[in-house]
Amino acid sequence: MQVLKTHYHPEVKALKSNSVFTRLATRSIARQGNNILLLYTERYEDYSLPGGGLDVGEDKINGMMRELTEETGAQNIRNIKPFGIYEEYRPWYKPDYDIQHMISYCYTCDINSALGDSSMESYEKNNGMKAMWIDIYKAIEHNEKTMSSSEKKGMSIERETFLLKLVAERMD
Repeated sequence: MQVLKTHYHPEVKALKSNSVFTRLATRSIARQGNNILLLYTERYEDYSLPGGGLDVGEDKINGMMRELTEETGAQNIRNIKPFGIYEEYRPWYKPDYDIQHMISYCYTCDINSALGDSSMESYEKNNGMKAMWIDIYKAIEHNEKTMSSSEKKGMSIERETFLLKLVAERMD
């Protein structure tokens, strides 16, 4: 799968002198016309692609389907195709490592427009995370506004906005 971008968080100055933890994750891109299935998170005031960390030894496609179903209640996931890899280095705030190297494997897929029940983790619910179909251009505009003016923005918004812009570009 092609690397779409490698992003270094501004606080990551050097890799050699730091201990690095690698986390593998997936992201799902499900569209219907200009609408895309995203997660809105109140805490961070942003839209993001459904996805998350892979379990140790978990197949990437199975992990993508698991995360998509858990977070959105997606049904009848099909036509899964590789989209690309977004790689990032960001600070890690736990004592065992200095830096997290996140590798997100992104896939496009088709799903039914009606969503079933999600089974989000408690921290996702506490952050006010909700799955919704939204016009991709409105989501990009919203995220750009959050990046420029919100103190609540999280570390993933740059990744998510980059990926949304790339999806929109490839739609045209």
